[in-house]
Amino acid sequence: MKFDMNEIIERANILVEALPYISAFTGKTIVIKYGGNAMNDPETVRTIMQDVAALKIVGVKPILVHGGGPEINGMLNRVHIEPQFSAGLRVTDEKTMEIVQMVLAGKINKNVVSLLNTLGVRAVGLCGKDANLIEVKKYVPESGADIGFVGEIVAVNDALLTALSDDYIPVISSIGTDKNGNSYNVNADTAAGAIGGAVKAEKLIFLTDIDGIRKKENDPKSLISRITVKEIEKMIASGAIGGGMIPKVRSCIDAIAKGIKSVQIVNGTIPHSILLELFTDSGVGTMVTA
Repeated sequence: MKFDMNEIIERANILVEALPYISAFTGKTIVIKYGGNAMNDPETVRTIMQDVAALKIVGVKPILVHGGGPEINGMLNRVHIEPQFSAGLRVTDEKTMEIVQMVLAGKINKNVVSLLNTLGVRAVGLCGKDANLIEVKKYVPESGADIGFVGEIVAVNDALLTALSDDYIPVISSIGTDKNGNSYNVNADTAAGAIGGAVKAEKLIFLTDIDGIRKKENDPKSLISRITVKEIEKMIASGAIGGGMIPKVRSCIDAIAKGIKSVQIVNGTIPHSILLELFTDSGVGTMVTA
C-alpha cells in the first residue's frame, strides 16, 4: 500500500489543531439540537451521530435533543391531516399530538439511540414525560390564538440529566407534560435552549439545514459568523429574521441569558459539522454571544 506523506502530515496537523479544543471541552456539557432536513439523508445522519459519539469518547458530555418536523408532516399527510403552523410553531390538536408523540418519542428517538449504541457509546432515549423531564403549561401566543397542545416550558429536571450524562448520552424528544400528565408538543429549539440553560451547558449547537444567520435570508454569501444578542434583536425588529428562524434565535437568546457562554447555529448537512465547529480554529456556522 502506498502512503501519501502529505496527506498523513495534514491529518496530524488536524489532530494538533483539535487538541486544545478537546482539552477545553473535556468534562463539559454540550447540548446539540438535531432536526430538520439534516435528518432525511442516512449518510448525513450517520456522520452526525459519529460526531456525537466522538465527543463522548474524548470526554465531552453531549446531550442530544431532537425534533422531527419533516417526518411528522409525512405521517400527518399519510393519515390525511394537513399540517398547520402559526408564527413558526405547529398548530397541534389532539389527533396531531398523537402523531407527534408517536413519531418523536417512538420512531425517531429509538432509531437515534440505536445508531449511537452501534458506535461504541451508550445512549438512552427520553422524552419530556420521563421523570417530568420537561414540565410545561399550555402556550398562549401574544395574538391570543389557540394553537392547541403546544407547551411552554416551566421546569427541566436537570438532576436526571446530570445523573445520566456521566455514563450515557441522553437523547431527548421534545414532548412535554403538564401537572395533569397531558402531552404537549414543544418546539425542539426551545426545548434545547431550556435544557442547555438548566444543565449549565458550556455550549449549545443548533444543527439545521442552513449555514446560520444571514444578513439576507436567500443569500448564502451574507452568512454572519459571529453576532450578539442585541444585533439579533435589531434583525428581528427589522424583519431580517422571521418565520421559523425566530424560535431558533429566541432560543439562542434565552440560552445565553441562562448562562450558556455561546450558541452555534450550524448546517448539519455538512459532513462532521459538529467536529468542525468545536475542534477547528475557523469553525462553521454562526456563533451567538452576549
